[in-house]
Amino acid sequence: MQLHNRGVRQDVRELGALLGDVLEGQTSRGAFETVESCRRAAIDYRSGDLESREPLVTELEGLSPHRQRTVARAFATYFELINLAEERERVRTIRTDSQEGTLEDSLEAAAKELGEEDVETVRQILNDVLIEPTFTAHPTEARRKTVKSKLREISTSLETLDERLLTDKEERQLWQDIDAEVTSLWQTPQVRNRQPEPEDEARNVQWYLENTLFDVVGNVYDELDETIDAEVPGDLEIPKLFEFRSWAGSDRDGNPYVTPEVTANTLERQRSVILDRYRDQLKRLSGVLSQDGSRIDAGSAFQASLERDRERLPGSARTAEQRYPDEPYRQKLKLMRERLRRVGDVRPGGYDDADELGADLSVIAESLRANDADSIVDAHVDPIRRQVATFGFSLASLDLRDHQQKHTDAIAEALEHEGIDYRTLSEDERVELLTDAVLQDEPVIDLSETTDLSDDSARVLELFDSLADWQTEYGVHAIDTYCISMTEEPSHVLEVLFLADQAGVISLPEHAGIDIVPLLETEYALSGARRIMGTLFENEAYAQALEARGRTQEIMLGYSDSNKENGFLAANWSLYKNQRRLGEICDDHDVTMRLFHGRGGSISRGGGPMNEALLALPNSTVTGQVKFTEQGEAIAEKYANPRIAERNIGQMLNAQLRARKQALDQPEEEVHEEWVAAMETMADAARREYRDLLESDGFVQYFEQATPITVIEDLDLGSRPASRSGERTVEDLRAIPWVFSWTQSRCILPGWYALATGVEAYLENGGSMNTLQTMYEKWPFFRTTLDNAALSLSRTELEIADRYADLAEPDLRERFFPRVSDEYERAADLITEIGQRDQLHTRDWLGENLERRNPYVDPLNMLQVYLLGRTDRTDIEERTLRLTVKGIAAGMKNTG
Repeated sequence: MQLHNRGVRQDVRELGALLGDVLEGQTSRGAFETVESCRRAAIDYRSGDLESREPLVTELEGLSPHRQRTVARAFATYFELINLAEERERVRTIRTDSQEGTLEDSLEAAAKELGEEDVETVRQILNDVLIEPTFTAHPTEARRKTVKSKLREISTSLETLDERLLTDKEERQLWQDIDAEVTSLWQTPQVRNRQPEPEDEARNVQWYLENTLFDVVGNVYDELDETIDAEVPGDLEIPKLFEFRSWAGSDRDGNPYVTPEVTANTLERQRSVILDRYRDQLKRLSGVLSQDGSRIDAGSAFQASLERDRERLPGSARTAEQRYPDEPYRQKLKLMRERLRRVGDVRPGGYDDADELGADLSVIAESLRANDADSIVDAHVDPIRRQVATFGFSLASLDLRDHQQKHTDAIAEALEHEGIDYRTLSEDERVELLTDAVLQDEPVIDLSETTDLSDDSARVLELFDSLADWQTEYGVHAIDTYCISMTEEPSHVLEVLFLADQAGVISLPEHAGIDIVPLLETEYALSGARRIMGTLFENEAYAQALEARGRTQEIMLGYSDSNKENGFLAANWSLYKNQRRLGEICDDHDVTMRLFHGRGGSISRGGGPMNEALLALPNSTVTGQVKFTEQGEAIAEKYANPRIAERNIGQMLNAQLRARKQALDQPEEEVHEEWVAAMETMADAARREYRDLLESDGFVQYFEQATPITVIEDLDLGSRPASRSGERTVEDLRAIPWVFSWTQSRCILPGWYALATGVEAYLENGGSMNTLQTMYEKWPFFRTTLDNAALSLSRTELEIADRYADLAEPDLRERFFPRVSDEYERAADLITEIGQRDQLHTRDWLGENLERRNPYVDPLNMLQVYLLGRTDRTDIEERTLRLTVKGIAAGMKNTG
């Protein structure tokens, strides 16, 4: 069976040719020839037909500023189109492998593995698993929303060309449509003319939830249901396995623009969106459920439910009976749509929560099954029931987040009015004070009294004062988690418990309306995990709150800042060790742990293939529940295309089901003491080398001169400032622009630096290469860590990075670039030797991808280097420089 009409090479060739036609038509023949000349020079150097890049550099530097901008726009637009071609190839691979039964990490494969267990074990695994992708608004999405919309239209046309049998006329029309979109894309500004606001970011996240995930989640459940039925005997009910969450519109850490009003608007908009989708679904269902009431017995439960709705909504009931006489299901659905319309309305009769809507759908399903209409339930009712279970009335539950210092300052200022000098108290004294305050009945502070407080502290109290109202209006589940950045002491968690108690969100021992989530990201916090969590679990007030939340403790691990502080290898080892330690602490206190992995899109910020990451977690930490962040370009790459979104969700579920089974079979994975000792030696040496680099005199200046960090800080990528205080230090700089800058200069240092030093320290200390090779073969953590480093090394281009290094002062260049490049070369050699392979990466597609992209990224890098080197850039040169950043991000398919 031929599933597709095209291939990736054809898509790339024809889209490239179309762009050339548009370029010539919109500019001039001369501009087209300039772009072609740059393209050929870059390709000829990569293929060995030119000895150096100087012809390319000379041509770029000799262009007028307007022509340079045209060249930058041409290559940036090319990558936007080529990304669509590669996306289409991913879909082809998914469909072909699915058809041939060769799809790796499929739900069918997971079901076969579960089939090895007894029914009760499979039921336990299914009930244990809950996957919570959490969308963040971190500023790593370089494309404008308008540009993404146009690209989506082109993608839809490519899908039609590839998957449908078309007449010549239909094909010509499609290419006309693509031509029109590419022309419009060329004429559309690529660079934002204003900084996005938090509500823009919330709408962006909402788009993926509403337009992709809402529809594909049901397909994943259906496939799992089918494969489980085929592999596991007995009738197993598939429980809720996914829940989507978001930080967009609620993450206040370092972002003063996320106000309570922004959060309230986000909650209202998300509820409105999901209710509209449910009404649409029920309208479609009404078209299916046209059964004649005189020919079926709808059953007493259904009739009772319908009668209750008639009593709630007598006017709507009369309309429904007149419109659908003798059609009981349509009458019921009409009243259900009206109840959805009245959610949050002053009129009575609306649903109180999503559970009530789910119950109505269950009543309809049971009635249909009693009338031998199981196929209708399977095809039309169950998908909606699963959507309701997954998305509730909130679309995505919001997590609140702020920096611990904000809470400390707010409490200190508020308590000062009560005669308490909180700032001078020791840690133990703070814990005692906060505990007593939570346990007493009378409030200690008035959250609404903010007159004499600083602006930051007033905002903190205003937020908690609003939280109770939001939970009353939208339901507790709509906003029920509070994450504390830079948690380093037990009091940092108890401060949030105290503020929630003062707001009435917590009323112990009966009720706790939020999960309080410490974010452990510094070495001090991670190494002090037992001190922090043990103190909390044994604290009388916190123990009561934990009991009210079902004795489940969510703990977030910060990959980004941990890497920036300690370096790639040391951070990964620290996170692995401390996950195991946290698991032991929770086990000691009979607490179920839910790890929240703060992963970024890039390898250095915890990125990489999600399914591999889930399977590489320590067995002792895999309780079934897992939560992780999805950020920036990774959101678009994973969730913009429905088929790719479905595949990603399926892979996550495959990995988590298998990981949970593995954890039950072997609660403690086999990790030899020799391996642990090797990792300790490597991590210690790697951390010392990494810290020595960062703390070397002049390194910050080198970083500022040899990367486009100053340009990136001024880009309107997100609503949050690029640094915490505006100071020029690595510590102050946020992890995203830190990684983004190195990625732009093609020296992806955060993803591999000091790895070679660490490995060599182990070998020089009597370690064995055979041991490292065994570790790579048998230890998922070690293999995944090295494979991720290999991906970063593969994307690094030292020849390009050398050009950026030339921008630095000569003495800085000579001190740092040879050191970095030497570390790179040694790391590349060691990884191939440990992995016993001829090339860095293990993925054939990556080699093809790099070969296709690198020659087209080179002109953008060369132009960026030239413009960075100019001290007095004109306005048009500034715009061109910003455009090169966008183009390189598109070419690398990554920012930070």
